[in-house]
Amino acid sequence: MLDFLRQPWPWYVAGPLIGLTVPALLLIGNKALGISSSLRHVCAACVPAGIPFLTYNWRAELWNLFFVLGIAVGGFFGYQVLGHPDTIAISPETVRDLQAQMGLTDFTGLLPKELFALENLANWKGWVFLVLGGFLVGFGTRYAGGCTSGHAISGLSNLQWVSLVAVIGFFIGGLLMTWVFYPLLF
Repeated sequence: MLDFLRQPWPWYVAGPLIGLTVPALLLIGNKALGISSSLRHVCAACVPAGIPFLTYNWRAELWNLFFVLGIAVGGFFGYQVLGHPDTIAISPETVRDLQAQMGLTDFTGLLPKELFALENLANWKGWVFLVLGGFLVGFGTRYAGGCTSGHAISGLSNLQWVSLVAVIGFFIGGLLMTWVFYPLLF
C-alpha cells in the first residue's frame, strides 16, 4: 500500500477524488470548497480592530481554518513520509529550454534549486518579485472573489458564470506571463 501511495497518481484517479470533494462538502455540511477566504478568517480572529470587512462571525467558518491546517499538515506529512525520491519526470524539450533560457542545471528534487533557494532573496530583484508577486496574487484573489483552485474546482462545478470568466482570465494571464513577460524579465 505504501508503494502505491508513493507513486504519482494518474489524473483519472486524482482528478475525480478532488472533484468529489466539492459535492461531499455541499452534501455533508452545505459548505463550499475554498482556501483563499481562510486568510480573512485568520485576520478577523487575530486582529479585532473594528474593521468592517473583518467584523463578522468568523467562528462559523472555523471548519475552513481546520481544513487549511489539514492541508498544510497533510502536505508536510506526505512529503516527509511518502516523499518521492526519484527525479521528477520532465520532458527533454522542457529541460533543454530551461537550460538554454534560464541556465538551470539541477533538476533533482521537486523544484529547481537555482530558482527556489534562499540566496535568491539576497538581492533586490528577488525581493521585488516576492513582494510584488505576493501583492498581485493577494489583490487578484480578492478582486476575482477567490483563488484559482476555488474558481476552477468549486465555481465551475457549481456552474458559476463568474468562475468560468475567472478561469479563462487565469489561463490567459498564465500564457501571457509564460510567453511574453517572463522572457522579457529573465
